[in-house]
Amino acid sequence: MLVVRNNLANTYFKLERHEDATNAFRDAFYGFSKLLGEEDRTRLSAANNYANSLKNLGRFKEAKALLRRANPVARRVLGESHDLVLTMRTSYASALYNDDGATLDDLRLAVTMLEEIERTSRRVRGSAHPETNQTGLHLRDAQAALCARETPST
Repeated sequence: MLVVRNNLANTYFKLERHEDATNAFRDAFYGFSKLLGEEDRTRLSAANNYANSLKNLGRFKEAKALLRRANPVARRVLGESHDLVLTMRTSYASALYNDDGATLDDLRLAVTMLEEIERTSRRVRGSAHPETNQTGLHLRDAQAALCARETPST
């Protein structure tokens, strides 16, 4: 049932029914958490799906809180170079720099994280991998957001 719930969430997302998608991702995440425990890969993937859905609705504070809890678990269980870990860390960095309430420290942290994630992604996935390219796009966006905040307007 939880896999079906997650698939339904993906369908809602593709239909741009984002509130329904977020609710379904949330239900799947909490269901996997109860059934499989904190350290299961499926639960970690569900956490990332739920966080991305929250980001899509502009609920960055909730997404960041979820990913702040899930990322250390994923890194410990799966290892620094695991594909899901790189994806989840990119999601967190994206939530940091896309949040309208981001501080300069948030923006600097996002840039630093994305620089590291991009290097690791190039080494692990290769330069031509779509996720490596996506990380590079996030890095450029985060750098632009940081530059815009550090440069005083005239």
